[in-house]
Amino acid sequence: MAEAVPVRCPECLRENGYTAPVFPCACGAPAELPLDPSAPPAVLTHRNWSDAWVRARCAACGRVDEWPQPEVGCGSCGTVVRLAVLPVDAPGQPGGGAAGGGSGAGPSAAAAAGGPVVPVPVPVPVPRAPFRPVTIRTARDAVATAALYLRWLGFRDVRRPEGPPVPSAAVDLRAPGLVAQVDPTTAPAGLRAVECVWLNGLAASASGVYFALAGYTQEARSRADALGIPLFIMDLTGTPQPLNEAAEALVTAGA
Repeated sequence: MAEAVPVRCPECLRENGYTAPVFPCACGAPAELPLDPSAPPAVLTHRNWSDAWVRARCAACGRVDEWPQPEVGCGSCGTVVRLAVLPVDAPGQPGGGAAGGGSGAGPSAAAAAGGPVVPVPVPVPVPRAPFRPVTIRTARDAVATAALYLRWLGFRDVRRPEGPPVPSAAVDLRAPGLVAQVDPTTAPAGLRAVECVWLNGLAASASGVYFALAGYTQEARSRADALGIPLFIMDLTGTPQPLNEAAEALVTAGA
């Protein structure tokens, strides 16, 4: 667990305690974001999707991934500040600079090449009856098919979350230990959709799964492989098909 550090609000000068989050690297080790103590907090006035991510290197395997940029809200005036993270090639970082050692080869090089980087363990097949598909004619049919398929995989109490719906083309499905999204549109699911379901699963300490009727962009598929997100594609016959190794492992082993 990372230690709490004091962060002084640039607006009211109050010190707020902040603990850098720890993310799960694909190698299984916890990846901590190394904060830059020499950089002052920057007031966040507007959000930009590309600026909300920062690159960091895993100290265990040397893999470089993108993680959410650290932010902290002031408990007094409500100002939100963004904290700087040490660059991956900074001296003293794993595999970076003169003090880092390492040549940069290995898992991080595979990530830079854009290939699959999450080692998927060999699952043990779970016996189950064949899935009975339901013909998809509407967007509601696509959501119902995804829910039936998740129950067939062994997830219990699959349902749509309560509360007002979030303005999005994708529909949320939840179950204990599961966060799923279903995109019933005719456009391929993109990079942001995969990252969103991964972040939602991370926040809920659950696994993320994505279903799409029109497939995925190449960026979305590469990102899902890097994050270990199972991707399924659905056709109008109502039978979801696994699209990557993580999905095939989920089908084989079940929930």
